[in-house]
Parts: sequence; structure tokens; C-alpha cells
Amino acid sequence: MKARMASPATAYVGLGANLGNAKATLQQALNELQATPGVLSCTPSRFYSSAPVDATGPDFVNAVARLETTLPPHALLQALQSIEQHHGRERPWRNAPRTLDLDLLLHDQQPVNDAVLTLPHPRLHERAFVLLPLKDLTPHMVLAQGTLDELLARCAGQKLDVLPEAGDTLQG
Repeated sequence: MKARMASPATAYVGLGANLGNAKATLQQALNELQATPGVLSCTPSRFYSSAPVDATGPDFVNAVARLETTLPPHALLQALQSIEQHHGRERPWRNAPRTLDLDLLLHDQQPVNDAVLTLPHPRLHERAFVLLPLKDLTPHMVLAQGTLDELLARCAGQKLDVLPEAGDTLQG
């Protein structure tokens, strides 16, 4: 008997880095996401530069990727953490500078709240560096806290600049 493949889900992953060649690291991470078993496609937003929020250190390079995936939320989170580890991610303190940060933001608008994972990401609606790249991919998305435009207006004081040479769409 043939195993049935799970129906694809749409997931959104926030990418950020502010140590080393952050732009190259994000591009490598996007390639690794695309190559992850169970990820059918990976579409990145433009890349942005943002000042750290609630932290110090160099500016971040940020993006969001839309994934079509057959991985359930916890398995996708494990894959993201594996990619972070491959890039030398350390967690010496909260909001420390990092070589790579991959945050699972949404998974088919399915809420999850357990000791390991909270979806939607609990600070998603407060971060321009997530909201604007998310708007690149899904301009009309509405979260529980409001539309992306409404939420971006509340984050107006957060510096965010588009970087040249945006990521390309990757298809599997």
C-alpha cells in the first residue's frame, strides 16, 4: 500500500542575520530551505536592512519566505533549527547578534501554542522587519491584530530599507 502524501500547507518563515556576510547567509538559507525534504517551493521576499529591535549590534538583513510544504509545524521548526545550527547559530542571550535566525511565523493560519512553538509568532505583528517582507509576498493578508498596512503604521518608527539584488523565486 502506498503512503499518502500530506496536503501541502503554506508556511511563512522570517529570516534574519547580522553577523558575517548576512546577505549571503540568507541566500544560502533560502537554498537550504528549498532543498529540505517536504518543502515543495520557497518564494523569498525582497531583502531588507533593519536596525536591531530591543537589542544592540550591527544592522540585520531580513526577509520572509513563503513555503509550500508537506511538513507539519513542529517538523518544519526542527528543519529550521537544523539550518540555523549549520550556520553556527548560538543563543548566548535573548536578542543576541546572530549568524542566522529562522522564525516560523505562520503555518496555514493554524494556531499552535505549546512549550516548543507558538503560532502565529507572538511578536509578528510588532516587527516592521517581518511585516513589510510579508506584505511583499501576501499584500492582503489580515492577522488577528489587523491588516498588514495597519500593523506597519504602528511600527512606523522602526528603520527598514530595501536592499538591492532581491532574492529570486525558487521552485522545486
